[in-house]
Amino acid sequence: MSYRKTLLAASIVASLCLSGTLNAQDSGQASQATGSGNASTAPTDQAKPDKKVKQMAAVTVVGIRASLQKSLDTKRNANAIVDAITAEDIGKFPASNVAEALAQVPGVTLDRSMPATQRVSIDGMDPSLNLSLLDGHPVAQAMWLFGDQPNRGFNYSLLPPEILGSLEIYKSPEARLPEGSIGGTVIMHTIKPLDVPANTVSGSFGINYNDMVNKQRPAGSVFYSWRNTDKTFGVDVSAQHYEQITNRQGDEVFGYDTVGNIASQNPAIASEVAQGKLKNGDLMPQEINAANFQQIEKRDSVNANIQFRPSDSFESTVSLMWMRDNLDNVNQSMYPWADLRPGGIASLGGVVNGIVTQGSSVDPNPPCANDTAGACGQKAITLADNFARGSTVTTKGVDWQVMWRPGDGWQISGQAGVSSSRNPMTSALKELAYGGSFDWNLYKGFTYTDPSTADNPDYWADYGWGGNFSTLMYKSRDEYGQLDFSKDLDGFFNQLQFGVRYASHWESQTEMVYTGATPMTLTQIGFGGLTNLEGMSSFGFTPDMRRHIQTAGADAIRDAVLSTPGLLTSAYADANSYWENSWNVRQQNSSAYLQADFDTDNLHGNVGVRFVRTKTSSYGWNVPGVCLSADSWNCDFPTGFGYIGVTSTRNDWLPALNIAYNITPDLIVRGAASETIAYAPYNQLAPYFEANDTVLTATAGNSDLKPYRSVNFDGSLEWYFNDQSVLAASVFYKHILNYIVNAATEEQRINGSWAIPGFITSTGQALVDSGRCTQAGMCNYSVTAPVDGGMAKVKGFTLSYQQPFGDSGFGLRANYTYSDASTSSGGDLPYNSKNAYNVGPYFEKGPYSGSISYNWRSSYLAGGYVAGAPSTYVDSFKELDLSLGYDFNKHFGLSFNGLNLLNSKYHAYFGSDKTELAEQYKTGRAYMLKAHFKF
Repeated sequence: MSYRKTLLAASIVASLCLSGTLNAQDSGQASQATGSGNASTAPTDQAKPDKKVKQMAAVTVVGIRASLQKSLDTKRNANAIVDAITAEDIGKFPASNVAEALAQVPGVTLDRSMPATQRVSIDGMDPSLNLSLLDGHPVAQAMWLFGDQPNRGFNYSLLPPEILGSLEIYKSPEARLPEGSIGGTVIMHTIKPLDVPANTVSGSFGINYNDMVNKQRPAGSVFYSWRNTDKTFGVDVSAQHYEQITNRQGDEVFGYDTVGNIASQNPAIASEVAQGKLKNGDLMPQEINAANFQQIEKRDSVNANIQFRPSDSFESTVSLMWMRDNLDNVNQSMYPWADLRPGGIASLGGVVNGIVTQGSSVDPNPPCANDTAGACGQKAITLADNFARGSTVTTKGVDWQVMWRPGDGWQISGQAGVSSSRNPMTSALKELAYGGSFDWNLYKGFTYTDPSTADNPDYWADYGWGGNFSTLMYKSRDEYGQLDFSKDLDGFFNQLQFGVRYASHWESQTEMVYTGATPMTLTQIGFGGLTNLEGMSSFGFTPDMRRHIQTAGADAIRDAVLSTPGLLTSAYADANSYWENSWNVRQQNSSAYLQADFDTDNLHGNVGVRFVRTKTSSYGWNVPGVCLSADSWNCDFPTGFGYIGVTSTRNDWLPALNIAYNITPDLIVRGAASETIAYAPYNQLAPYFEANDTVLTATAGNSDLKPYRSVNFDGSLEWYFNDQSVLAASVFYKHILNYIVNAATEEQRINGSWAIPGFITSTGQALVDSGRCTQAGMCNYSVTAPVDGGMAKVKGFTLSYQQPFGDSGFGLRANYTYSDASTSSGGDLPYNSKNAYNVGPYFEKGPYSGSISYNWRSSYLAGGYVAGAPSTYVDSFKELDLSLGYDFNKHFGLSFNGLNLLNSKYHAYFGSDKTELAEQYKTGRAYMLKAHFKF
């Protein structure tokens, strides 16, 4: 248990005590930023007639200019440092999901490894260090990609933007806001029935097209809202269906080996080293992988709000949510693997900055056909991993908000609810092999010496190991309850707020791997012809890299694996995989806050403190080495082993101060100071170990991790020089007292696949020959695990500009962000780009509208996406998006959006010097054509 109360917290508590001497008044400046007294009860203050600020929930704006003005009103009237987006912003600017809309905000950057953007950074911080709330409450989200590393960052790609009326991004916290954010807090608001006209019907239908595959998919949405004539009761319902094609093509390098290690096993390379043509310390890629990820996302959702407001003193809203997102995908990796058979390497060369960029692997014997037994013993080998993954995320939730004003300046509000999300993922793997000579080039790919056999499905087979079938049940659940009180005061402090909150989050995964599938040839599995990866053409890849063998698709892969009789029974279940990849974590937060808002003619803000007690319980399997070696269910666990749990409890005081001063009515200066905490991703807290037994990489958890903790200072200067116009600058400084980093270490463990029939005679024996494993299966794994990384500092500033140009219809908004980070260990902070900017000219006049958005961010460190994948440095990335619209009348219109019009490439490297290529992808341009209606 830890207990800590800072001087900053003590001083703020002292300031709050002064408010006890003040008398009540009816000033109502409590929640200028959100139009609510508390983030969790956003609708409740909207009925207050004495509010001075514009209320946000009634989204009736029309057009780009009106929506930009509404966003500026929110920013201008806020106590904290806040940015906002309205529904028209989201609808008018190119956005396939909420994350794309957030990219327009200063300080917000996106990671685009996947087209459906999930990872959003605010002020240079890791996406896991943000907090996202829907109508003030959390939304449970299950992981969607098999083998991904879960994080606390909100997956915006799963949330349909049609349901939102507005959102705010808090750059500086307030004591009333829930804990858990260092980067920023995003509060999204759905449209409520009492805020739109009765019998409103709106929606859209259209198509999404991806030029990488020259195919399109449908999308549509409909919204209906009803309210009675007294405007005291209303119901709205929205439904969406959305489909999107994702095709990511490129190449990957799983890791690098030293020339010295190859030379110790290959006399020809040892001779090259002796002659000085190569150095022992030079690095060569282990393989060059042609990566092809294919997915058709199908998302359905239904959302409803039931609102009852019989008077200005009482309001109740029940919100219902249901979403199902089908994210099945096929991933093919084709990689000639030079250092798996180092004896077959005939030459290495083209050394650039210590990196070997080309080589040849030669097998003196002709390729073998139908080698399902893996008996040929090839000296040059290519593997083709064919994954067919099933993934369907189902999310449900119910939320109840209530507000009561008993009089005398008091308001009591509450919120309670639950949401759950589950994904019963599956993965079928067929790992085929071809034993034939090849040449490779780091920048151009691979070329086969004998294309006639390389393109013949009979020469590709499981080579002794028939693949596996895996199931992974991932679950997530949130339960929460909150009670808030506010009292209007008379004097400098005009409102006092206090409340309590309880939140419980539970997350778990259970994985089972069934091994021993019957080995097959590609012909038996189902030959799908040769690939046509023309998306790779701009990389300059070889013809063999772009056109090579493939299976007949997901059904062929899955059916081939499951054709083994009795495969999905306990006789084929792998014990090690279950023990190492099954865990659950529960975090319970009990918190209370006290906040005082103040307001004079030119000065307003708030000061407060939040106390939070965090209890974390982590469970995972602790398995004795003898059981791991046996890889058998029939093993006795001594005392201290088995499914064990670790529980920790800590207390934290989190002070917050926000102050804004109107130098003139149009010139505002702001300052903020706060202390915040955030938590490690749930899987990092679990005592688990997840390994890739083929390439000997792994990722592990650490139940002893402390929370991230940061002392923050923020400031801004904002000049609202005209309608819809602003010129603003902000600064931020975060002194992070504890930052969690991933550390890579080498650990010797028993290979969990060693006992699998056929594994030792194929991949396993090669790992023994290369010196990475013993004959008993003890292997040297490169294990990536989280550790407390010491202190870090992040400092930077943003510049933003927005203005319409008279009556021309043209306007411009632009922003720039500078973020400089340093750590006590000398490493880099994940997802921190030093420079980023966005330029967005727009036009709106009469029935015509249009906008262009150009985003650029500099290089940054990113975490690996699959188990054991090391962190990489992503190169700078640019994106150009376009949106056009035409309204036939007030009821009908058309819109056209184009995303990634530059067809930008995503490059990542091992190391910040950008010499060790890790991956490079292209995902193509996406186009959306929609017809809109509203009555």
